[in-house]
Amino acid sequence: MYPELMVIPMREELTRMGVEELKTANDVDREMQSQQGTTLVIVNSICGCAAGRMRPALREALQNSSRPDRAFSVFAGQDMEATERARSYFTGYPPSSPSLALFRDGKLVHMMQRSDIEHRDAADIATELKRVFDQQCAVVTQR
Repeated sequence: MYPELMVIPMREELTRMGVEELKTANDVDREMQSQQGTTLVIVNSICGCAAGRMRPALREALQNSSRPDRAFSVFAGQDMEATERARSYFTGYPPSSPSLALFRDGKLVHMMQRSDIEHRDAADIATELKRVFDQQCAVVTQR
């Protein structure tokens, strides 16, 4: 684990965007089990290469007109219990940090793992997230 002082700026980068931190397994279960609509779960990380691209990309993507109803984060290497529990909902995917998981009505509909992030620039990652948000999070009006 890294000293908390080192990770505070990385935590705050997400909370300033309106992302709620989940620090315990109970927090994760409470939010994941009461899902309706769309939920983005972010596994934050101190990794400079991938997380340093993921956070700015996320900031841009969350400005999109279509975006998740809720966004939560856990911090890999810091909030171990919460991170492990969040990853348990990422059915079929190995642990990865950073990563982004989008759920719609409790079902995992899109996953970005470190391997999908680390070799791309923030603009490219943001473009993919916006596309996914447009597909999965857009409000459908009924006539």
